[in-house]
Amino acid sequence: MKLGCCYYPEHWPEEWWAEDARRMREMGLSLVRIGEFAWSRIEPEPGHYDWGWLDRAIDTLHAAGLKVILGTPTATPPKWLVDRMPDMVAIDEKGRPRGFGSRRHYCFSHEGYRTECRRIVTALAERYGRNRAIAMWQTDNEYGCHDTVLSFSAAAASAFRGWLAARYDTVDALNAAWGNVFWSMEYRSFAEVDPPHLTVTEANPAHWLDYRRFASDQVASFNREQVDIIRRLSPGVDITHNFMGFFTEFDHHAVGRDIDVATWDSYPLGFLEQFWFSSEEKRAYLRQGHPDIAAFHHDLYRGCSNGRCGVMEQQPGPVNWARFNPAPLPGMVALWTLEACAHGAELTSYFRWRQAPFAQEQMHAGLLRPDSSEAEAADEVRQAAAVLGGIGPQACATAPVALVFSYEAAWVIGIQPQGQSFRYLELVFETYSALRARGLDVDIVPPEADLTGYRMVLVPTLPIVPEGFAERLAALECPVLLGPRSGSKTASFAIPDCLAPGALRSLTGVTVTRVESLRDGVAESAEGFAVTRWREDLVGDFAPELVDDAGRAVVSYKDGVRYCAAWPDRALLAVLVERMAGEAGVALLDCPEGIRVRRTQAHIFTFNYAAKGVFVPHLGRTLSPAAWDIAPRPAPV
Repeated sequence: MKLGCCYYPEHWPEEWWAEDARRMREMGLSLVRIGEFAWSRIEPEPGHYDWGWLDRAIDTLHAAGLKVILGTPTATPPKWLVDRMPDMVAIDEKGRPRGFGSRRHYCFSHEGYRTECRRIVTALAERYGRNRAIAMWQTDNEYGCHDTVLSFSAAAASAFRGWLAARYDTVDALNAAWGNVFWSMEYRSFAEVDPPHLTVTEANPAHWLDYRRFASDQVASFNREQVDIIRRLSPGVDITHNFMGFFTEFDHHAVGRDIDVATWDSYPLGFLEQFWFSSEEKRAYLRQGHPDIAAFHHDLYRGCSNGRCGVMEQQPGPVNWARFNPAPLPGMVALWTLEACAHGAELTSYFRWRQAPFAQEQMHAGLLRPDSSEAEAADEVRQAAAVLGGIGPQACATAPVALVFSYEAAWVIGIQPQGQSFRYLELVFETYSALRARGLDVDIVPPEADLTGYRMVLVPTLPIVPEGFAERLAALECPVLLGPRSGSKTASFAIPDCLAPGALRSLTGVTVTRVESLRDGVAESAEGFAVTRWREDLVGDFAPELVDDAGRAVVSYKDGVRYCAAWPDRALLAVLVERMAGEAGVALLDCPEGIRVRRTQAHIFTFNYAAKGVFVPHLGRTLSPAAWDIAPRPAPV
């Protein structure tokens, strides 16, 4: 795994560049990402390119033995471009323009802006497409950051109408699919359809789902336009995009099909602070991040681009954007780096080389402080580089477990949660965490993935079941778990005629006759676990496997397939993982709190995320806080 950093030569005096490059190499770095926010310096006036500074920056880095990841600058269109076509900006759900003054101030559907993007990407790729210094291209930056996938502009409305016409062919078909006879919402033509915002009360959920599908398709096609240009002008050079953490607003699998390597931006402390984790977890993992946050995203994004992944931005210290921004525990930056390697990452790049003393991110730490002295993470980067050099190349081992992840499922749950604490990402993450707590390696895969060969398959929830999915599950010879709300909606967001779980009914042998959501703090007891948040009433031809204390079915079982009719708490997930692993003949570990294990083809990695030393049974010794163990993997018997 290569190490790198994010660098902004336009932020620093040119006389610093060579020394910065020398220090990068000395620290063990070999890759440098540049350019992704530099449009105003590349093209300071319309049609006038200033390539000189960028030529010299690339040459300086390359002369020091560094390779460049060159970003397209389309996340930050310059002021002159916004002034020339002010309708290029996105419009938010309340009808307000999202204007110039920060970044991502564009609408994916604006054809004028797309034309400008094709022009600047073409110019960039024509100049540097065959430059030997370029190791990789990055398209744009963090698609959707700052809630910018959904736009409600005139351009988006027009593009949505065209998307609907292509999908439904006739407006009568659209009216039937959406159930627009309800509340007299029928349209006479596609031209009458607006985006689903500014309505008196909630808009039709089918309308919302199609708008999310459309918006996701706009992101994918926007990215594809850049990829096509780069492939033509820079043949054979890898292309990536840097995805974000816990972000589901567009289908990353669709974007991933067009790129070579899916990278993501890893901020474990910020994600712990900003998401659903309990106060106790936030205290326990304050300076380490939850032990499954980084691993979850490595495995998720590895499944988005044919098994190739990396980290484009690795947190090296306190960040600037969370509610609270603690510093990592000593050793954590090195641990995060080695964990990325263990999960198959091809690169880890630290954000950023030098902390900026100005503008919005001046409180975000780097490998250097603003005065160019080394920050705390610098020595940890050297340490990680030495370890990586010692263990040699790593290749992912085949995981025994597949976890099915669907972006469409996230949209369906978000549009109609029915209970405010039913969160798709949390359900998937908790299922993943239950597997990791027993020492299991996991592949996170889309619903269309080939599931043959896995020894356990878990589907936390899949409200809309793709065509053929139930048949592919039925053909498996391994234990399968289906979570609540699976098969509960048709492709047009209606309840199936045969009731939930719809296409999964014959596979599970049950029918869902009623659902209810439970307010926070309500827990209905069962032996060894509790029912919280959500539960369903089941009818079937056989006795359930698990019931609550009142005798109501919680988990059904038929021919190796389980259906969980409630939000599974951690205790229930632990029971299900134990039973499935026993049936599959998969060995489990009892990982103490904070300990996680990951296997490559050659090594077994053990990581301690706890803030204290922990005795690890399979090692037979105590691991210090933020420490790791890397041992050769025994040959299979």
